[in-house]
Amino acid sequence: VAPRTDGNVVIASGEYYPIRVSVHELSVRERERGKSIALVRGVLRYLAELGCPLGGFSCVTHSTIFRGAGVSSSAAFEVLIAEIVNALFLGGRLPAIEKARAGMYAENNYFGKPCGLLDQAGVALGGLNAIDFGPREPVVSPVPAPEGYRLVLTNTGGSHSRLTAHYADIRREMGEVAAFFHKKRLCELEESDLLEALPALRQKVNDRAILRAFHFFEENRRVERAAEALTEGDTALFFDEVTGSGESSLKFLQNCYVPGDPSQPVVIALKLTEKLLKGGAYRMMGGGFTGTVLAFCPAGGEERYSREMARVFGKENVFVTDLRASGARETNA
Repeated sequence: VAPRTDGNVVIASGEYYPIRVSVHELSVRERERGKSIALVRGVLRYLAELGCPLGGFSCVTHSTIFRGAGVSSSAAFEVLIAEIVNALFLGGRLPAIEKARAGMYAENNYFGKPCGLLDQAGVALGGLNAIDFGPREPVVSPVPAPEGYRLVLTNTGGSHSRLTAHYADIRREMGEVAAFFHKKRLCELEESDLLEALPALRQKVNDRAILRAFHFFEENRRVERAAEALTEGDTALFFDEVTGSGESSLKFLQNCYVPGDPSQPVVIALKLTEKLLKGGAYRMMGGGFTGTVLAFCPAGGEERYSREMARVFGKENVFVTDLRASGARETNA
């Protein structure tokens, strides 16, 4: 990265056509919807509205993140842009959560994807955190990571680039359930409201929407139990909640396969992991429909697990890693 004096942001990455954005031209451009340039323009616009001084810069990037595979590649890119501005023009003063908000703003308003703050917050904060995404400020509570395990990511194939409508359906359908009760969001309800109104509710919304709403309520409780388990050092209970979360995603949230498509690589990877993994936990990673499976492998067992997953999905699609303690930050490394 190097600053420029002409007010342009120029980003080059491998075989992709370079991105060029002027910091003086940050309005939404419809033709950029769904493209990386929209994310850059949106992040810059958010930071400008926050009152941050902006300048141009040149940037060359290289990444080993699976593209479009549900491991927050877009969030990583967005937070990267925010951190470059932070390092070059703000003296490193920008809070991590504002870097995350810049990314969500760009996704929602420029790229056209109705995501929340989860992926961007994970990238910006680093480490392992329990986060309450309340109506105002997110409440972040760091929790200890389980020891003695490696993370293995398996990219099962496919791309998220054409699946925005399916992600939008999840949010839309949950909103329809909330609207039945004259509420905007499910968090304004109790699960008991859902159960009591079920006969009448089924006359107004489809069954998948109701199942997704049940997943919402159960997942919130599951996350609370998982965070408490980590705090108390109960790794076995944490892993039960992780795997339970993945099972609920498959059965009730129904985001482990593309509706109507008989090709279901994520489900194949989940079944294979169920048979291979001895201890630990696993689940589909990210927004789903296609993409990546995450496994917590007992240290020493990751080689065999990775070898077998590579036999099915390709060596280039299996990646052994660990949690990084720090979030997005300037480094000379």
